Amino acid sequence: VTGARDKMLYLEGDVALNGAKLVSVLREAKELAVIISTIGPKLEERATEYFRQGEPLRGFLLDGIGSAAVDALYQEICILMMRQASARGYQASSRLSPGSPGFPISEQWNLFKLAPGGEIGVSLNASGMMLPQKSTSMVMGLGPNMATWTQAESCARCQLNKTCLHKVAA
Repeated sequence: VTGARDKMLYLEGDVALNGAKLVSVLREAKELAVIISTIGPKLEERATEYFRQGEPLRGFLLDGIGSAAVDALYQEICILMMRQASARGYQASSRLSPGSPGFPISEQWNLFKLAPGGEIGVSLNASGMMLPQKSTSMVMGLGPNMATWTQAESCARCQLNKTCLHKVAA
């Protein structure tokens, strides 16, 4: 991170990320971890096949298992980043993902420039959504005194907090 101004977070190599939340949380970061991950396409393909075969319950259940797997992967990545930051005398911020408040989904394109998702089989469709769907992207700041928050606090700020089946309550 080389600087921050207005809603822009500036990185080395003339790259900038747009987002008020990014700037407020990551302004003091010494480094930025850009992470793209996936559980791959197989589960999604199988769930779709169940729906096509007229077995919506199986498709729905398998899709839910995939969502839980992505969430578990997300959590493990965060734990790994916290350990790596600590080993270097830093803290890791809580994660921020495109589409969350203060971090526009349109920034997904910039994340894919910084961490090419194609190397692990993840691409973006025209609206910036990842394929396979059971994929995630996030950034975490590394540095002294980085901002963190609980999962319940993240859920409370999320635009889907009224309807999300995976919401963690305070």
